[in-house]
Amino acid sequence: MRRWVNSGKTAGNLFLAGLFLAVSVSAALAQAACRDDAVHLRGAWGQARFAVELADDPQSRAQGLMFRETLPRSAGMLFIFDRPDRAVFWMENTLIPLDMLFIDPSGVVRHIHRQARPLDRTPIDGGENVLMVLEINGGLSDRLGINTGSELRHPRLDQAHAAWPCAE
Repeated sequence: MRRWVNSGKTAGNLFLAGLFLAVSVSAALAQAACRDDAVHLRGAWGQARFAVELADDPQSRAQGLMFRETLPRSAGMLFIFDRPDRAVFWMENTLIPLDMLFIDPSGVVRHIHRQARPLDRTPIDGGENVLMVLEINGGLSDRLGINTGSELRHPRLDQAHAAWPCAE
């Protein structure tokens, strides 16, 4: 008859291996969740994810969501500028109402213009120090509770200064 004596090393090694695996999987999931075609938002209201199209060059930024008749509920367009600056938008040739979230270089929502009117040429000033603008369906930010101070996670933010970095 054999007797097994656990010195504690085996259990300790298994615990450490399990902990390492859990941390590795968690980091991999966070990194996988941080993709160019998606943004995550969080705040005291909770969290939301949007599939996004990028508008990151002059041509795509000029086109934006013009002439579109619909936008899926969990979709949006993320405008990314080369450097932080004043961002002013308008709704000329845009057929659907939009909420515009103006985001600073750390990924914090600094201003929200809610329910921008379709086809309106009135300038919508998002303020200074804007690096990104997220456009989503009009009224959705109110329905979800998204407010200023909410944090956006996206790989195109400088991760060293992001309020919500891709790998936490």
